[in-house]
Amino acid sequence: MSILHRAHFTTSAARLDQLPPPGAPEVCFVGRSNAGKSSAINVLTQQRRLAFSSKTPGRTRLINMFGLPDPLEPERDLGFLVDLPGYGYASVAREDRSQWAQVLGGYLRNRTSLAGVVLLVDIRRGVTDLDRNLIDWIAPSGKPVLALLTKADKFPYGQRIKAQFAVKKELAAIGALHTVPFSSTHRIGLDEATAHIEGWLMPQVAA
Repeated sequence: MSILHRAHFTTSAARLDQLPPPGAPEVCFVGRSNAGKSSAINVLTQQRRLAFSSKTPGRTRLINMFGLPDPLEPERDLGFLVDLPGYGYASVAREDRSQWAQVLGGYLRNRTSLAGVVLLVDIRRGVTDLDRNLIDWIAPSGKPVLALLTKADKFPYGQRIKAQFAVKKELAAIGALHTVPFSSTHRIGLDEATAHIEGWLMPQVAA
């Protein structure tokens, strides 16, 4: 059983100063609205409704933290999955978009317990300008990135590989980058993504 399957809701925060102090390693999930972020978290944790997605894109505005309890000490969390607000919808007010940018950028630049970033990219759209802006925040931190190319079931295998190569080229500014074609509905790339995230949360075990 993967440690990810033990995930439980811990807290929500609208601002960075509402987060608990840095401690156990955190893996954050970030991506454009409608890129499949909530679905990816739910399938990785094998829970149907752990992460919620709004029917109105861009409405999920909170940082949500999910603890991963120690099997031997259930009251202690070994690490956290962090669901950051989705970004990039024109229907959202400019003031709100600016606030989200401050939250995303501040977390990615300054969160000392951040162990790795899971970037969700819709394989059909490829890397967008908004994704590139996000990379500008991530790259200087040196944090490793796992790019999940979501909705990979929409492409045949050969087209997936081409898209994967194109994303690697686009995200070359990230030194520690790993890309995985991924589908929540068809479970494509699930085992590889799980192992990668576990390696960030428990490097001594993965090694």
